[in-house]
Amino acid sequence: MANEVCFRTLHLPDPGSLETYRSIGGYETLKRIVTEKVPATEIINQVKISGLRGRGGAGFPTGLKWSFMPRYFDGTKYLVCNTDEGEPGTFKDRDIIRYNPHQLIEGMAIAAYTLGARVGYNYIHGEIWEDYVFFEQALDEARAAGFLGENLFGTSFSFDLYAHHGYGAYICGEETALIESIEGKKGQPRFKPPFPASFGVYGKPTNVNNTESYASIPYIMQYGGQAFMDLGVANSGGTKLFAVSGHVEKPGNYEVNMGIPFPELLALCGGIWKGRNLKAVIPGGPSTAVMPAVAIMGATMDYDGLSKAGSSLGAGSVIIMDDSTCMVQTLKRLSYFFFEESCGQCTPCREGTGWLYRVVKRIVEGKGRMEDLDLLSDVSNNISGRTICALGDAAATPVLSFIKHFRPEFEYYIQHGRSMVTGKEPVPSGNE
Repeated sequence: MANEVCFRTLHLPDPGSLETYRSIGGYETLKRIVTEKVPATEIINQVKISGLRGRGGAGFPTGLKWSFMPRYFDGTKYLVCNTDEGEPGTFKDRDIIRYNPHQLIEGMAIAAYTLGARVGYNYIHGEIWEDYVFFEQALDEARAAGFLGENLFGTSFSFDLYAHHGYGAYICGEETALIESIEGKKGQPRFKPPFPASFGVYGKPTNVNNTESYASIPYIMQYGGQAFMDLGVANSGGTKLFAVSGHVEKPGNYEVNMGIPFPELLALCGGIWKGRNLKAVIPGGPSTAVMPAVAIMGATMDYDGLSKAGSSLGAGSVIIMDDSTCMVQTLKRLSYFFFEESCGQCTPCREGTGWLYRVVKRIVEGKGRMEDLDLLSDVSNNISGRTICALGDAAATPVLSFIKHFRPEFEYYIQHGRSMVTGKEPVPSGNE
């Protein structure tokens, strides 16, 4: 097991309380940084040394992202935390705000001090109301204890942090759509450039990071960037929260060292359930390519390891599928998700995701044609790289990878009108 970073309080009674967090030295790092006036350049350098990369899916180096924020700006700068995890199989960030919210608050406060931000927002996915309420309670605790608000620790540094509850739109996980939603507008992605560091919330410089990224900052600044880097592997520093779901004995969130071999992670989850065999894994959420068992069993769980194996780390949402899984029916469900969640702003995504879903649905209903496989690939390739944000690419990736690795199942379904795996006759269906 790893040295816990984001789940440091999980083994303690009442892990989400301020008292528990302070018992492990919580907020002492923030106090030291603010009262000793640690230079922002020193903090950013430690974050760069740590090898921390964005934990929301893109994997962009956090320290480099922080360096994009204008150091001298005559006006308000903003800090935004992206807790809008709406992709199937993604549920790690909600456990941070439930079980260790104060480490996230401290991490955001350190980032605000570093970047000169006066106001921060934590954008929380609309379908996790109880966790939103819990985080609001943690904010109240932090304010009452003097860790948020005006003139912290008797200095000139002030930072206000607010929770912003979304409405369950997956598209708001894209940072500029999230910013639009904070401003009270329809959550649709903006053209980039300009990037949020120069034109973000209300047109002001804004830094956006994932929940897990901000929650790692207190550890980095307490123990040093190199200590965090040493927990992981080259180009993938620190620990990683993997949200493991599907056909395993013990699904849940696991914080492990970056670079852990997949078989070791699988063993932590109790292995494949019911004594069955592993068939396939989606390693980073449905927007990452599916991997057959033979490919994932030799891979390590880090950015480079999964890239070399043919997929990507994404948000670390590991979906396990055993040998009873019909890949055609699974793709139908995933395709419907992306079709339903497209914001409709870009024609390739708005129209293309509908085509993908309807063609896969046609195959599942026993009405497929062999040329549908080429049609699915053609539509996918005409979506990828032609949209403002990455949702179009995310919709195309499962289609292309499922057909690539499990084409015989699709061909059998078309030829026989039923699943190769389940053998059941197709049942006409409406929308999911």
